[in-house]
Amino acid sequence: MSPSDRLNAGKARKAETTSFTFPFPAFTRCPYPEQLTIVTGRVPLCNIIGSGIFISPKGVLEHAGSVGFSLIVWVLGGGICALGSLCYAELGVTIPKSGGDYSYVTEIFGGLVGFLLLWSAVLIMYPTTLAVIALTFSNYVLQPAFPNCLPPYVATRLLSTTCVLFLTWVNCSSVRWATRIQDVFTVAKLLALGLIILVGLVEICKGHYDVLRPNAAFEFIRDPSVGQIALAFLQASFAYSGWNFLNYVTEEVVEPRKNLPRAIYISIPLVTLVYTLTNIAYFSSMTPDELLASNAVAVTFGQKLLGVFSWVMPISVALSTFGGINGYLFTSSRLCFSGAREGHLPYLLAMIHLKNCTPIPALLVCCTATILILCIGETHNLINYVSFINYLSYGVTIAGLLYYRWKKPKLHRPIKVNMLIPVSYLLFWAVLLGFSLYSEPVVCGMGLVIMLTGVPIYFLGVHWRNKPRWVYCVVESVTYVGQKLCYVVFPQDDPLESRLPVEQAESKSEL
Repeated sequence: MSPSDRLNAGKARKAETTSFTFPFPAFTRCPYPEQLTIVTGRVPLCNIIGSGIFISPKGVLEHAGSVGFSLIVWVLGGGICALGSLCYAELGVTIPKSGGDYSYVTEIFGGLVGFLLLWSAVLIMYPTTLAVIALTFSNYVLQPAFPNCLPPYVATRLLSTTCVLFLTWVNCSSVRWATRIQDVFTVAKLLALGLIILVGLVEICKGHYDVLRPNAAFEFIRDPSVGQIALAFLQASFAYSGWNFLNYVTEEVVEPRKNLPRAIYISIPLVTLVYTLTNIAYFSSMTPDELLASNAVAVTFGQKLLGVFSWVMPISVALSTFGGINGYLFTSSRLCFSGAREGHLPYLLAMIHLKNCTPIPALLVCCTATILILCIGETHNLINYVSFINYLSYGVTIAGLLYYRWKKPKLHRPIKVNMLIPVSYLLFWAVLLGFSLYSEPVVCGMGLVIMLTGVPIYFLGVHWRNKPRWVYCVVESVTYVGQKLCYVVFPQDDPLESRLPVEQAESKSEL
């Protein structure tokens, strides 16, 4: 065999050892943007408070069955998030990798479980959440034009799609633009909630709290059941989703041992208080029947109490949800980056634009999946759908914390929570998912089916090492075309960069 043949054979063997990889030339690297420094508490607070509080109250009340019990669900939902976030704080400093649940589960349980979590996040969690927020945005924008009926189906979908496409373009164009939008529209959502709470408290001070009196608050509009209460918690959990987002950028957090717990102690109690007061404010002006009949709760609230200034509410909520879509697009691209870095997704998704340093391929994948779900989903079912998968991934991750303590008891853990915290969370998790699946077998079961479709994908794309040579050639060609279309390269700090010299050295040793 000639020296060149031996070199090519060595490259081919090395390429086959890593899934979704190929004989790769030494591309130019681009520095990853430095604009992503984290301020304590900012990421959880900005991402938790979103469209959920403007849409979930209807679902929580419908399944809880009474005003009083719905308020209890909101308070307990915040408490459960606090338990989960404390567990995530331990994992975040013990396994200091960006990527959140995916990185922890991959480290603890191995590639298959990590890949299934990634698969469900890319196909279900992020696109579905984005779809719900986009539909909320379009409903609040269009509702004033259709005060006596629901906005047309086609109009809501077209406006939602336009919003997602526009914000995808913004995130592809500039990280600074995306973060500025997040800052500005976070102020809008806080002002909207502040206005609702203030007006509601004024109404309560005037004595308008008949629905909140104990004898009326616990008057059930439907027979309560454990299954319906579980679904009420799923609806509330959608509003609280985002409490673990700081773990997706752990590597960029300054002093995570101090700042991760601080972010939890600041953001979770504050969000729980805001959400509870917002629901109390809703009930100061609306009866349970009025709230359940409303397609846009905050708009109905504004029409009843703000008079000529009622236009403020739909605009404020639209701005809030607009910022929420931007935040989820921003975070989802980071998860794709982590998955590609681990070899569980094509390396094209780990590349960023040469000049703008934005993850264009990852953003386009998330945008496409979101638009597909927009065309087939209905808001209420989508919330149950995504919340079930979210809770499933949270439970698997926190179970991993217990397993990791047993597997590596002597490992240094800068933060170590009391064992009762993860155990309590897992007990609640098991009851919630079990009864949710019993009450909504089709909606929740569909999420499980989609997650399990990742098993054959994993064995074909990741576990199968000795793929035919033509597979790598096809992937290389697709990646090359994707790079040319999106003008993307690997970031300078990508782990592949440190791996390439080793591969080259091993190939030279074959000569």
